[in-house]
Amino acid sequence: MLSWARNSAAYRLGKRMHTEKQLADAIARKAREKFEGISDEQVAALSAFAVAFGYDNKALDDVAYADVATRSGQQSGRSRRAISQRLVVKGIDRETATAAVADVDDLKAAIILARKRAFGPFRKEALDDKRKMKELSAFARGGFGFEIGRRVYDMTRDEAEAILSGDTL
Repeated sequence: MLSWARNSAAYRLGKRMHTEKQLADAIARKAREKFEGISDEQVAALSAFAVAFGYDNKALDDVAYADVATRSGQQSGRSRRAISQRLVVKGIDRETATAAVADVDDLKAAIILARKRAFGPFRKEALDDKRKMKELSAFARGGFGFEIGRRVYDMTRDEAEAILSGDTL
């Protein structure tokens, strides 16, 4: 069983990054499927062994996972709040998640969201009340505060492009 747990952990960690919680949960789920009549203690032992294997081989690192997920989240137009919540759901502790999202620029992320959704300065359609509410609601659902949503909403395309390119206004 231990060799199966090691091989399974190596396979999973070789395919993509995992948090400690994700790896432990996946090994536990698969162990219950693979081994009939396995006890909860055995499942916990296999999960712990797989996690230890991941750390021993430096393939499991929650801090690195949080950093990569934070960069990806900001580049996808996610707010600091949304990224942090997502990290916690993935099994990253709150302190690590808070440290990882400390440098996230919510304004830049909101502009990226606006560009992806053709909102605010990237709008292609004429503005009416329904469209205005749709845009401001999308910012709120994305975890952005009203001030940031309003600021992006009122921005010109040149201002938005300048912020995205790194030229501060």
